[in-house]
Amino acid sequence: MAEQLDNLIDEYLGMSRPRPDEKVRILKNRLEAAIERASLPGSTYAKQLAEVRSTRSSDGWRLEALHGIAVGLRDDIRSGWVASVVELVHADMHSDYLEMAESLLGSGYKDPAAVITGTSLEVHVRALCVKSGIATDVAGRPKKADTMNADLKKAGVYDGLQQKQVTAWMDLRNKAAHGNYADYDKAQVRLFIDGVRAFMVKYPA
Repeated sequence: MAEQLDNLIDEYLGMSRPRPDEKVRILKNRLEAAIERASLPGSTYAKQLAEVRSTRSSDGWRLEALHGIAVGLRDDIRSGWVASVVELVHADMHSDYLEMAESLLGSGYKDPAAVITGTSLEVHVRALCVKSGIATDVAGRPKKADTMNADLKKAGVYDGLQQKQVTAWMDLRNKAAHGNYADYDKAQVRLFIDGVRAFMVKYPA
């Protein structure tokens, strides 16, 4: 989650000035979604997000406020002060995230189901690296999921065909996480959940 916030924060800092209205709206929406995903219900960050959403202000002002919230949330996640979605998976707060994804998909919520399945996949890939003695960070920063996937293939944990499949799954996860909901359908999420479940069984961590 910290990596996703990093990308959005970097995008904000790299925007030209004056900022184009359309880009401001898009980035504002993406930051809102990322903060909502990464913060726990009832947390200070969730409350700050709700305040920004309820304020009648320009998109530019909201973007500035969301950037500040995102920086604080990212730094707290990195410092271990906040339980991120990934940490919740590790703590087994939900006994089976894939079961939750199944339930969401069955209720017609394909997008949260895809995000949760993608989180489970990334956690498992990271755990496979730990099990295989592969570093999961570089210079103190967590490796990207694609990098860990490539490292697992190089180490012979699985072959190139499996690496390509994991890459395809991660692409679907990224589309869901970035709000590109029209780029995939319910059937693809169904295959995503089934595939990740089989992957975890075949390559236990």
